[in-house]
Amino acid sequence: MTRLGVFRDPASVAVVGASGDRAKWGYWLARGALRGGHRRSVGLVNRRAAALFDRPCAPELAALDEVPELVALCVPGPHVAGVVEQGLALGVRGFLGITAGIPGERELAARIRAGGARLVGANSLGIYDGAAELELAWGRFTPGPLAIVSQSGQLGSELATLGARVGLGVSRFVSIGNQSDVSATEVLADLADHEPTRVVALYLESFDGAEGLFDAVAALRAAGKPTVLLTVGAGEASSRLARSHTGSLTSRMDVVDAACRRSGVPRAESPAELLDLARACLSGAAAPAGRRVAIIGDSGGQAGIAADLAGAAGLAVPAFGAELARELARALPPGAATTNPVDLAGAGERDLASYADTVAHVLAGGDVDAAVLTGYFGRYAEDVPGLAERERAVARRLGALAREHGRPLLVHSMAEPGAASVEALWRAGAPAFGDIRSAVRALAGLAALRPLASAQDPTPTSAAALPKAPGYWATREALREQGVPFPPAEPVRTRAELHAATAVLRPPYVLKAGWLAHKTEAGGVALDLAGQTEALRAFDRMRATLGEGEYVLEEQDRRPGVVEVLVGARRDPGFGPVVVVGAGGTRAEVWADTAVELAPVDPATAREMLGRLRCAALLAGWRGRPPTDRDALAGVVAAVSRFVAAHEEITELELNPVRVGPDGVLAVDAFIERRDNA
Repeated sequence: MTRLGVFRDPASVAVVGASGDRAKWGYWLARGALRGGHRRSVGLVNRRAAALFDRPCAPELAALDEVPELVALCVPGPHVAGVVEQGLALGVRGFLGITAGIPGERELAARIRAGGARLVGANSLGIYDGAAELELAWGRFTPGPLAIVSQSGQLGSELATLGARVGLGVSRFVSIGNQSDVSATEVLADLADHEPTRVVALYLESFDGAEGLFDAVAALRAAGKPTVLLTVGAGEASSRLARSHTGSLTSRMDVVDAACRRSGVPRAESPAELLDLARACLSGAAAPAGRRVAIIGDSGGQAGIAADLAGAAGLAVPAFGAELARELARALPPGAATTNPVDLAGAGERDLASYADTVAHVLAGGDVDAAVLTGYFGRYAEDVPGLAERERAVARRLGALAREHGRPLLVHSMAEPGAASVEALWRAGAPAFGDIRSAVRALAGLAALRPLASAQDPTPTSAAALPKAPGYWATREALREQGVPFPPAEPVRTRAELHAATAVLRPPYVLKAGWLAHKTEAGGVALDLAGQTEALRAFDRMRATLGEGEYVLEEQDRRPGVVEVLVGARRDPGFGPVVVVGAGGTRAEVWADTAVELAPVDPATAREMLGRLRCAALLAGWRGRPPTDRDALAGVVAAVSRFVAAHEEITELELNPVRVGPDGVLAVDAFIERRDNA
């Protein structure tokens, strides 16, 4: 038995607070427990009732005929501690905390752990295991392949209800509630060898200890049990008091999505979408190798809408190569659109085989990674019964084509839910939906099942030294050792040192107050200093306003065709090191254009991050300008990510701006924020 085996298949259970009133938790847990009474002993505890459900009740745990392994707590909060103490003294190994608002809940959980037992909850809706016939929850469950792990009991119950409506039953249900003891991470890890589970639905509101949680999810994925995540909080900034653009421009949801990409976890936006994707996973549809999708429809309007939705979901709808377009043109009627999206122009009505023939052409080439078929297919059998068998045969062929080429085919059909041809598509491994958005979002979710290549993390460089002192000069010197380029510069504290610096640096100059994180706002930077005289005047003015300190005189970057970019990193309390790249300069927060990944990343992933930015067109060359050196910029992003990953002391690091031009990059400002004790 696993360490959480007491919550999976206990030899005996007791419900403390059992009730005959259907409006009370004690009723549902007692009735559910008794349904598994042929498999394990069940004890009912109620101070006032001598019997319930034709079974005798005990007034307390100690009065039961045997000590239960698992105890469900359905008594008022003030009475929970007494029941727990009695249970620990008897040797109870597990407690299921249904009750909310338990006084001293965290301390009680610690007491349970110290006593050699575990607690699920409190504030849990309950647990269920179909194979073990363990039912300790409100409501009823239908056995099946879907495991549900939910921080919200009622939302978990909704997932189970929606799943039952589409024939998707539950293998295991765990409402983790407050996670006072047993965490979501532990429950997920315990599913890795749970044979009935084939896909996992996970609902979370908080991500404490997220690094371990996503390790558990990755292990499930490796075991062939993909996880689909549903969460809330997209608008919550992770650090509203952050000193840097890096902190203020990244939300907790940005980081959640980065962790999902790293671990190959699709994130759904609603319970219905989660169930759609779970069903697609169970259908046998392959995870596409990339995000290029072909749209095939028997209506130009429906195909166009599908293409728009695909783009919004992060999928690409590329134009087909000339050879494939010619093949399709030869096979389809005159007027058919053949470059992607494909409009069959009535070919399907003339011969149902045209649907499969077109899909065969598209999937056989190397132009796309997946296909979506949208429109009327699936409804022919309803409107023309004589075509029923023919349509089902084509449906089977469509699924066979997807399997043969290892590229998923998802279908949007105008048929009624449960139509025979639609069910044939599902059985053939071609998931079919009554709404095009559902089909496209399910395909995007399947694409997310492939983790980022950088999931095999580049090893952080332990030899990377932290700056020996705070401020811009020490920071830039430490980062230069990691391969981050900076302009030539000299630290200066006096007029004499500045005079000497002008002898070795080329004008125009920039003078900076090196100890300030936001220099422009404080008047701590002077630009376009044409020579020594102007530099000395700027130094005198700045020192009169800001006082003594370490200033930096730097050669000003005047290269043409430069784009300013922000490269930053921070340490998220739950997820660990995170790297950020985005539109930079003093208006970084205005543009709010960023891409986020967990750190460290390799240069290939950094390059992919650049491609997600809205300002990517500027980096690629805009209106005849030459393209910037994106490989050099990606190298800087990767170096920063490795540096932050190597040092837990760093809470934030920012280079802003990094000036990238056709001939390379130069970082022209940098700061590091450390923990107070670092």
